[in-house]
Amino acid sequence: MRVPFSIMLVATLLMAAPAQAQDLAATCHASSSYDVTLRPQGVLFDRPTPAPMRVEVHDGSLRTDGVAVVLTAPQQDRLSVFERDLRALAPRVRQVAQNGVDMAAQALREETAGLGLATATRTEFDRRLAAHASELKQRIAGSQSTHDWQGDLIQQYANQVSADLMPLVAGDLGQQAINAAMSGDLQAAANLRDRAGSLATTLQPRLQQRMQALRPQIEALCPAIQRLARLQQGLRDARGQPLNLLQVGAAGGDAATAPSD
Repeated sequence: MRVPFSIMLVATLLMAAPAQAQDLAATCHASSSYDVTLRPQGVLFDRPTPAPMRVEVHDGSLRTDGVAVVLTAPQQDRLSVFERDLRALAPRVRQVAQNGVDMAAQALREETAGLGLATATRTEFDRRLAAHASELKQRIAGSQSTHDWQGDLIQQYANQVSADLMPLVAGDLGQQAINAAMSGDLQAAANLRDRAGSLATTLQPRLQQRMQALRPQIEALCPAIQRLARLQQGLRDARGQPLNLLQVGAAGGDAATAPSD
C-alpha cells in the first residue's frame, strides 16, 4: 500500500500539520496501492508494481496494462457508475482540503496572536501566510492526480512554508529577548530565547489538535468511498484476477459485499 485512499485524495490537508496524516488515514479505513488521475477521457489508476500497473476506466470500458477487458452489460453499467461517482467525489474532496487550508491558516494566526509580536511582524506574517494559503488552494483546485500530493512532496511543501514563516516569528521573539536582557530582565530574556528555539516543535501539536475539527468533514466522505469499494467488487483484470483498485477494512462495514450482476 502506498497511501490510504481517502488521504491520498485529501493529502493537501497536511500543509500545517503533516503528522496528522496517520490519524486522518484511519477515518475511512480505506487504502489503495494505486495513484489516481482524472483525465478528460477516463480515469487512470497506476502503480509501479505489481501487475496490473495501469488500469484505465472510461464510459463503462476497462483496460488493464493496455489489454481490453470483456465485461457483461451489468458490469459495464457498474463501471460507469464507479467512474461517475469517483469524479463526483473529487470536488467534494477538494472543498474539504481547501477548508483544511483555511482552518490551518486561522489556527496559525490565532497561535501567533498571543506571542506579543511587533505590529510590523504580525503584518508581514499575515501577508506571507495569506500568500501561502492562496497558492496552496489554487494548487488544490487545479490538481487532477494524487501524484501531485505524494508524501515527500507534501512534507517538502510544509517545510517550505515553515521555513518562510517560523524564522520571522523566532526573529521577533529573539529581538524581544535582547531588549529584555538590555533592560536587565535576564529571566525574561532566557524565557523568550527558549520560546523562540522551541517554537516549531511546540506549535505543531497544538495545530494538530485544532485540525481535529476537520474530522467530521472527512467522515462525511466515507460513505462515498465505501460505495466505490462495493462497485468494484466482482470486476477482474485482463488476467482474470480481482481488480482491487480500493480496499476497505472491516470498519468499512459491508463495503466488501459485491453487488449482483
